[in-house]
Amino acid sequence: MFNIVLMKDLHLNPWKTLSSEKIYENPWICLKEHQVINPGGGKGIYGEVHFKNLAIGILPLDEENNTWLVGQYRFPLNQYSWEIPEGGGILDTDPLLSAQRELLEETGIKANAWTEIQRIHLSNSVSDELGIIYLARQLSFGESSPEESEDLIVRKLPFETAYQMVLTGEITDSLSVAAILKVKILHLTDKLV
Repeated sequence: MFNIVLMKDLHLNPWKTLSSEKIYENPWICLKEHQVINPGGGKGIYGEVHFKNLAIGILPLDEENNTWLVGQYRFPLNQYSWEIPEGGGILDTDPLLSAQRELLEETGIKANAWTEIQRIHLSNSVSDELGIIYLARQLSFGESSPEESEDLIVRKLPFETAYQMVLTGEITDSLSVAAILKVKILHLTDKLV
């Protein structure tokens, strides 16, 4: 059976929070457990991961339609991952400044033209993490300086190859998939800035 919902009611929260408890916290995340009444009226629990930073992704693209991917071993997945350059952005800082820092830090690339192309919630069933993705153009090149925790390989490749890596499942990182597909669509519709 379907519920009939008026458009004006879409923003009403059907969940009722009875209590909340902080379970774990570190400098990057905070895990809370909420005792709730769910939309159907039943009691239950809901776990929430609060991220203390933005997720920032950058797709650099040169005049010949080349891009750069960063390869690294991802601890939570226990596997190697090819991704666009990305990292954390402090919540009360201009996200573009964080994007510029991350691109330079991971690849040694500076860009003179920046366009925000996507905002994305990375796992909104358990997390409030917001990702912001930029397209970086008019590139110049220098030395990278990754963080101590990053053992990175930087790879220049045609954008079309990165697109094929998404289609074949070789790239699975959500920011990277969203960025590459969005830029592909912008190319196809001649709306790439």
